[in-house]
Amino acid sequence: MIYVEAAKAPLRKTGHIKLYGPDGFAGMRRAGQLTAQVLDLVAEMIGPGVSTEAVDKLIFDFALANNAYPATLMYRGYRYSVCTSVNHVVCHGMPNARPLREGDIVNVDVTLVLDGWYGDSSRMFAIGPVPRRAERLLEVTYEAMMRGIAAIRPGGHVGDIGAAIQDFVEPQHMSVVRDFCGHGVGQVFHDEPNIVHVGRRGEGPELRPGMIFTVEPMINLGRPHVKVLSDGWTAVTRDRSLSAQFEHAVGVTETGVEIFTQSPKGYHKPPYLPT
Repeated sequence: MIYVEAAKAPLRKTGHIKLYGPDGFAGMRRAGQLTAQVLDLVAEMIGPGVSTEAVDKLIFDFALANNAYPATLMYRGYRYSVCTSVNHVVCHGMPNARPLREGDIVNVDVTLVLDGWYGDSSRMFAIGPVPRRAERLLEVTYEAMMRGIAAIRPGGHVGDIGAAIQDFVEPQHMSVVRDFCGHGVGQVFHDEPNIVHVGRRGEGPELRPGMIFTVEPMINLGRPHVKVLSDGWTAVTRDRSLSAQFEHAVGVTETGVEIFTQSPKGYHKPPYLPT
């Protein structure tokens, strides 16, 4: 894999890993915090009787009010400002008018573009009291993401991230989705490298200061297999088991890792109570 200075690279996916400097990290902090802010607003409005369509409108209005725009809107024909994945939907679920019901779990995946920088993050939300198995799935998925992030250090490898996630999740009798992965981000929505959420330590591209990417494991209560529905976007578990996902955008620093999309209000994982 070839590494290039992001400032000298074209604003498109080239097959190279871009290394960002201080200006890039500053841009990602601004975009990441804006995305985190709108997810905090979602935490305060979502609940039984609220539709994912209403969540989509909230995010669209917030983006425009803050001189940003939702990256997913009209991306490859996608017609919404957010992906909302309910219960057995793994990812890329489309907002609709159906009110959420008590016991549902839903992933809200937002990418806001601010001054050309992509702040990409997602959180899980429990709609009212949920069954203990769903609650446990959310706990394991959040911890898996954070363990993957904790494995990031200069001189390490992308495989370290996947190994940390897989080694934690599978003993919980849950499975890691293989069909989707994290990705490079920055001034390009989906860039190199791919961040696979399973793997072996010491394998894959080397982690170098300046790399910016997402860590976004998708964890199923059942088997890892998924299928994409006829709409071309919505991915669901083949066995109809519940699925969950958390996502942060991060950057590799000289000493470790920086998370760009931390909640300003401390709404890190359900239940979303300020810290």
